[in-house]
Amino acid sequence: MGLSEQLLDILACPKCKGEIHLNETKDGLICERCKLLYEIKEDIPIMLIEEAKPIV
Repeated sequence: MGLSEQLLDILACPKCKGEIHLNETKDGLICERCKLLYEIKEDIPIMLIEEAKPIV
C-alpha cells in the first residue's frame, strides 16, 4: 500500500520541523538537515526522534 502523497506532504522531521523525503528503498523517511532516517514499519512511519537512525 505505501504512504500516500498527501501524508508525505504534511509530515515533517520531529526534531527540526524540516522537510523529509522517502528513501530509495521506500522503507524510511530521511531528514537531510538532521541526517536521520525514520523507518517505516507496516506502512506506518515511526516518527520518534529516539527511534531514528543516523545516516552518513
